[in-house]
Amino acid sequence: MRWLRARLGSGERGSAVVEFVFVALVVFVPLVYVVAGFSAVQRGVFAATAAAREAGRALATAPDVGTGLARAERAAQLAVADQSVDATDVRLSFAPAGAECGAAAYAPTLAPGEEFSVCATVTVRIPLLPEFVDANTATGRFVVETDRYVDR
Repeated sequence: MRWLRARLGSGERGSAVVEFVFVALVVFVPLVYVVAGFSAVQRGVFAATAAAREAGRALATAPDVGTGLARAERAAQLAVADQSVDATDVRLSFAPAGAECGAAAYAPTLAPGEEFSVCATVTVRIPLLPEFVDANTATGRFVVETDRYVDR
């Protein structure tokens, strides 16, 4: 054992620990942050699509428009909360069939055979970024066609 220590010399002792700490700080910490950021974005996308789908289903099965809008809002909040996203970060909007989500305001009437889109926009919060940075949004879209043979 003495010959090995004499051969390596005493100048290299402890350098592996320093190199490992340096590599961990330079590589692993940013990698963990990137994974956490992508997870937050993916969670927001899942929340937006689930909110749009559940709001559309709740609205399409409602007996009248007022009840349907209240049900849709609550269903969207529950779907967003299920993905661990703050329920205040969701906005519902409606668009006529074939139009984009950013189209002019549309109010569904729930007439038999009516077709419209429910758009849910969720603000995605990236970890460790300030609250005022909310330009990251995810929009989910669900096309609703009300039943043609329903008596409302």
